Amino acid sequence: MDKPIIAIDTRERLPYDFPLSQIKTLKTGDYSIIGLEDRVAVERKTTADAFSSLGRYRSRFRAEVERLSNYGYAAIVVEASIPDLLKPPPFSRMNPKAVINSLLGWSVRYGVNIIFAGDRQYGNAITRTLLEKYWKYYGDEVNDRIS
Repeated sequence: MDKPIIAIDTRERLPYDFPLSQIKTLKTGDYSIIGLEDRVAVERKTTADAFSSLGRYRSRFRAEVERLSNYGYAAIVVEASIPDLLKPPPFSRMNPKAVINSLLGWSVRYGVNIIFAGDRQYGNAITRTLLEKYWKYYGDEVNDRIS
């Protein structure tokens, strides 16, 4: 198979659009590759998600990042730039620098890549590229199991 079938978690409320995809329940993350769900994961965050995940839901999000750290490749794709994150959502009382520092710190501590995509369109393209590159380098593992 030349291209991966991208797995989209059933709980993903605004899924990205991919040419080859399948909706299924994922243990961790919003996106993966069919057959490699236990090895690669991408978590998507909007600006509002990032603030609530690092504020009110911090312990739950930290547990998710810890799970992501066990994957061969894991990334959190933030649909914002760093300057965007410096302008917090109106509901948030969090210091925006604390949000950015937490994301960067957890990237170092847990080895999970943090990608500031700028917006949803770039987030979609980056997520697709990451998963296609993972497939290019490691997809043979799935093909070998099928053959």
